[in-house]
Amino acid sequence: MAISWYPGHMHKASKELTKIMRETQAVIEVLDARIPQSSCNPLLASIRQELPCIRILNKADLADNEVTEAWRVHFAQQKDSACLINGRDSQLSKADLVNAAKRLVKAGSKSGLARGQLVIEGIPNVGKSSLLNQLMDRKVAKTGNEPAVTRGQQRVKLDDDWYLIDTPGMLWPKLADQASAYRLAATGTIRNTAVQADDIAWFLAELLLANYAERLVQRYELNDSNIKPEQLFTHIATLRGSLGRGGKPDFNKTAEILLNDFRSGKLGRFSLESPPP
Repeated sequence: MAISWYPGHMHKASKELTKIMRETQAVIEVLDARIPQSSCNPLLASIRQELPCIRILNKADLADNEVTEAWRVHFAQQKDSACLINGRDSQLSKADLVNAAKRLVKAGSKSGLARGQLVIEGIPNVGKSSLLNQLMDRKVAKTGNEPAVTRGQQRVKLDDDWYLIDTPGMLWPKLADQASAYRLAATGTIRNTAVQADDIAWFLAELLLANYAERLVQRYELNDSNIKPEQLFTHIATLRGSLGRGGKPDFNKTAEILLNDFRSGKLGRFSLESPPP
């Protein structure tokens, strides 16, 4: 299955984002700590151009700590760049974000002033709205388990010197790298109605059996990890009672079980991508 999902509002959002860049001092890009490379939107990079960028590795509580730290170092070493980590066990504060913005903007400012407007951007369902609510310590953005909940921009005041503009999650029009597209779908970036759950779960099963078989053994009480995806699906279906007529496994229901366990962290912490050496 070739994955492609680009709702009409995303095209409109990209045009609006381009307009506000002229009045913006720095950009915040929220990435999924499990897949920092796949969740980095090349379209946003072209819109941002030379503006300083603060990358936030979000959902870090679902990713491997050591790999996340390696990604933080990788991004922090880039030009006009800072990188912060956010998760349930290491929550960013508004002060953390403001201080990072001040350092970046002041370093590139001829006047030595560090104030103005920040824009927060990212792909759908990366946790941007939840992060904004966390920073403001109140509900200012609508959240949900499905991607594309945020449809328009909104402006909030961080402190006396800084404003923050929240923008809708955006993908790029053509997902050329289908391996990345499948990782995006596995983590919940692409709306469920745009993909086939059993196809995505099969991809995830192959990946987990190859690299994290011990997690599957523990979670699903497997006797042997040296099995194929079809055998894993059959075992989970029997264990969880997701059977159809004649006691045959319902692969679609079983796929949803595997995907939900992965996305919620019940299978443990996973990093599906490592930074380049």
